[in-house]
Amino acid sequence: MTALQRLGAALHERQRWLVTALLALLHLALVSRADGAISLLCWLVDVGLFILWQPFIYAERKIDLGGLTVMALVLGAGVVWYGEWLLIVWVVMLAALVGGRVMFIDHRPTRVFYLAAFAYLLAALLFELVPRAVPETTQLGPSLDREFAWGMPVVLLLMTLLPFSRASDRRSGGMIDLFYSLFIFLLIAVLVLGSLAFMLFEGISYLAAVVDTLLAMAALLLLIGWAWNTRPGFTGIGVFFSRYLLSIGLPLENWLHRLTTLAAQESDPESFLGQALAEMLDLPWVAGGTWSVGARGGSFGNSSRFSHDFTSQPLHLSLHTRHRLSPALAWHFHLLARLANEHYVAKLRARELQQLGYLRAIHETGARLTHDVKNLLQSLNNLCYLVQASRDDGERCDLILQQQLPQITQRLQHALNKLRQPHSESGNLLPAELWWRIQQQRFAHSPVLFTAADFAPDVMVPAALFDAVVDNLLHNALAKAAAGGDLQIRVALAADASLLTVCDAGDPVGDDILPDLLQAPVASLSGLGIGLYQSAREAANCGYCLRLASNVRGRVCFELRRASGRVGDDSFTGAQP
Repeated sequence: MTALQRLGAALHERQRWLVTALLALLHLALVSRADGAISLLCWLVDVGLFILWQPFIYAERKIDLGGLTVMALVLGAGVVWYGEWLLIVWVVMLAALVGGRVMFIDHRPTRVFYLAAFAYLLAALLFELVPRAVPETTQLGPSLDREFAWGMPVVLLLMTLLPFSRASDRRSGGMIDLFYSLFIFLLIAVLVLGSLAFMLFEGISYLAAVVDTLLAMAALLLLIGWAWNTRPGFTGIGVFFSRYLLSIGLPLENWLHRLTTLAAQESDPESFLGQALAEMLDLPWVAGGTWSVGARGGSFGNSSRFSHDFTSQPLHLSLHTRHRLSPALAWHFHLLARLANEHYVAKLRARELQQLGYLRAIHETGARLTHDVKNLLQSLNNLCYLVQASRDDGERCDLILQQQLPQITQRLQHALNKLRQPHSESGNLLPAELWWRIQQQRFAHSPVLFTAADFAPDVMVPAALFDAVVDNLLHNALAKAAAGGDLQIRVALAADASLLTVCDAGDPVGDDILPDLLQAPVASLSGLGIGLYQSAREAANCGYCLRLASNVRGRVCFELRRASGRVGDDSFTGAQP
């Protein structure tokens, strides 16, 4: 560490003595009168102490030739125009900066120290400097020069006795709330100019004018404070002021409104992103920019010498501005880039969901047709077995072929129709008695018991739906019988064909697949696990309900029940477990 850096660090650690010395030299400049050389010399030294104390440029920083030139010009102008009005401006500026630093200090004695410094500066302004600047023809009232000259050093002495927390001042980093400082500067300026106005136009003494001005300012501040806070039925002007500060005026708010409108109108992600970022050209700070998302990219506006990068995966935005962005503006633009990126990602996901929906429709159509073809092959396999078993009886073989082949042809035609137009259909209606005899012949050589029923001639069943349900349920039950030995399987159909029941005396459905059964594809060792799911959906579309009625050992029953008054009624929209 160099000697200059050590000196700067030592001065930074001794803020109390800098402020006290600055105020002491200012007091000497004031009591020496502004027309004397001693007062000017004290003011010049006071400016030097202020340069060491001020928070804008670090004390250990080296000043280049340009900075020295500007400083020399300012001091030269101060020497030329040195007087009461220059000291008034100087004291008001010091009071504003000291008041702005109080906001960042939480250590109470240190806060009291800066408040005492602020009180000294305000007293110097009101009791010493302003009375000197007023015309001699006005009524000033009693002079307080002697009280100020001998009484205010007591305040400076008390400031040196207050416990000063270096840690608290170090945490504040010498920071100053510029907005608060500007507010204090304007208040003091109003106090001084208002006092002079009251004194000149009302013809009253100076002290009376100060009191009247303070009362008027207090009433105005009380009114602003009353209107600032939120009350029932009125939001308060603080909400609107905070909204204005957070949006930095209307440009950002208008861009957010256009972003929302554009998000509702444009569905293509890349086109939306390009248009949304191009809307930034309406902001007063933006000259142009470039953006990229993966292999796609674009540009808008013109380039400038000030460039800022904002990255939010997958968006990378390089923004060119007319001026260097402040930290607050950079934060706001980072927020805007994040919002545009989130809208872009949402549109990407919407497009992916649309593609997934398309693939799901293809998958479900293929799965449905696959199971139809599987059921057809099983029917053909059963037919071949029946023909081989009846080859010695030609008349019985011809009867089986005459009854089964038209049914298989119809099912094949129904599968082809699904391939041309993939929608669930109830299929051709067959008399219940005919459909029942066909199923008995198909599973004649299987351990399946068909319960006899007396069907009316006008009772019809949707053949395609009933075939798919019976094929899937009996295939699963027969697979269970093959794995577990002898197993009794029963199939029953109500006389009005409103209820079809398939029961077996095997093990119940496992708890691991029971929640998804009939609601989603399930794990299967002998297939895709989608047959019952497709059957349940097709049943719902045809006005039926496929559900697991009983799931206990020795009695596992599935029911296909008509859920509406007629076949094909679309009022029923879901299968119940």
